[in-house]
Amino acid sequence: MSNPLRSKKRGNTIIWILMAMLILGLGGFGARNFGGSVRTIGTVGEREVDLRDYARMLNREIAAVSAQIGQPVSFSQAQSLGIDRSVMARVIASAALDNEADRIGLSVGDGEVRKRILGIEAFQGLDGKFDRDAYALTLKQEGLGEAEFEAKLRDETARTLLQGALLGGTAAPEAAVDRAAAWLTETRSFTLAELAAPDLAEPVPAPAEAEIQSYYEAHPEAFTRPETRRISYVWLSPDMLADKVELDEEALRASYQERIDEFVTPERRLVERLVYPDEDAAKAARARFDAGEATFEDLARERGLTLADTDLGEMSEAALGAAGAAVFALGEPGVVGPLPSELGPALYAMNGILEAQEVTFEEARPDLAAEASADRARRMIADRTDAIEDLLASGATLEEVADETEMELGEVAFDATTEDGIAAYGAFRDAAQAATDADFPTLTALDDGGVFALRLDGIDAPALRPLDEVREAAAEAWTRDETHKRLVARAEEIRTELAAGKALDATGLVTTRYEDFARGGFISGASAEVAERVFTLAEGEAAVVEAPDMVHVVALTGITAASADSPELTRAHDALEAQFGQSLAQDMFELFTGALQAEAGIRIDQAAVNAVHAQLN
Repeated sequence: MSNPLRSKKRGNTIIWILMAMLILGLGGFGARNFGGSVRTIGTVGEREVDLRDYARMLNREIAAVSAQIGQPVSFSQAQSLGIDRSVMARVIASAALDNEADRIGLSVGDGEVRKRILGIEAFQGLDGKFDRDAYALTLKQEGLGEAEFEAKLRDETARTLLQGALLGGTAAPEAAVDRAAAWLTETRSFTLAELAAPDLAEPVPAPAEAEIQSYYEAHPEAFTRPETRRISYVWLSPDMLADKVELDEEALRASYQERIDEFVTPERRLVERLVYPDEDAAKAARARFDAGEATFEDLARERGLTLADTDLGEMSEAALGAAGAAVFALGEPGVVGPLPSELGPALYAMNGILEAQEVTFEEARPDLAAEASADRARRMIADRTDAIEDLLASGATLEEVADETEMELGEVAFDATTEDGIAAYGAFRDAAQAATDADFPTLTALDDGGVFALRLDGIDAPALRPLDEVREAAAEAWTRDETHKRLVARAEEIRTELAAGKALDATGLVTTRYEDFARGGFISGASAEVAERVFTLAEGEAAVVEAPDMVHVVALTGITAASADSPELTRAHDALEAQFGQSLAQDMFELFTGALQAEAGIRIDQAAVNAVHAQLN
């Protein structure tokens, strides 16, 4: 019963399928451009499948996907996504329903068609009423005559009636919904313990040489050196030119003054403001506050506000305008007002004093100098870029470039994990990964204003490191693996003890008790498998749950069904009822239309379909 359409409400899902051929949106999808004598792409029974309807829907679906991903989708891409096949299935389904409606004599009168036309927004004027000129013009733009459109609308209405007769009585099986809702909302109570190395009877001894050798041979992937690229490079960064930068003291002082707001902060207050419609209301509220009849929060609540709604944050005296002097006259938290504000008379609560702060020029100078030095160094590098590029273009080697410029020569054994030195830059890592031995070194910019060029000297294939080189790592890995194995074995012993009636909290392990744990819940510090395993156990049963570097023992002590009147059960029941109903309705609709198509017979004119596709390419 799986189908992507099931996530929608049942009525919307089916009606969308039935109405897909209609152009109620009338967005101008270009289907009117198909000319010639061919008007159909096939038939279902006695019903023709209109070529323009197929083209309109196909264009609409491609446009929708393009809007969803934020870039145009070509027809070939649409075909690879199966959009053309999906649209073909829809138009055939609609034709099959039309054919069945004709067979049983189902139709609607002119009055219903008129009612629907009058309700279509695209046909309405500025006054919201039906506009015949708009009606005629819109249909003309779509290449449709009035009679043709009204016939399509009549067909769509008949299809809707047929769909209603088919699906109107469908309902999810109540027993299945009840059982699924009960399963979903039941909770579990359990005790959980994690085993760690100290829980073993004795510590894991250091591995013998034979054990290290055996582990090394059994896990070659853990000790294999990745592909390594031997890279030579020249590099010039702003830091390398820092000692050549001359700073202008006057320029530093000018920069300090330009950014004075960063270094000198006036005294501020933490302020809340409660605005009233008039002065009398504000005075009455202030009187109640002064008499102790209401707190500032009570007054805010009476206005339908929370304190968060009244919070102005950190305010300077100037920012408070006419109320600034009174607020800043308070030496400790309190309330003043009514005072004017741009919104009307207001009470102001001052909740804290933030002292003025000043960073002097001498204190700020190191940071200002570092910024100015870095900026000047970046400009110096930019000035040298053309000369360096000319050297590289002339065929100079990296070694020669390093000799003739301030660039530093270096080498690195680079792999996917290398992030030291120049390899900390993403641009260098990308260039090193993409380099080939046929490339000539080119100058590339770095994020900090530096530049580099590199050369691939060779590639070393992945290789198993000698044991002597990784002996310590192999020993540590063996110890972790052996510890885990012994913890699992100990956990199994404890599970056997629990099966014999022993309580988990009587085993000497550190345990945690969980009550009424919901399905899909999260357990901090444990793997997701623990929460999943809990819901597979019978009451009184225990299990060992393994995860990388983790071993848990869980003992289920109780299963609690949601009470019949619980909100959780009601919500789950309603959601499942809708979901099951949608699935059932969709399946019934697909089976019904499939049977209609099989009974009526389908004929597709592939040449006509290809003609539509050709215009979309």
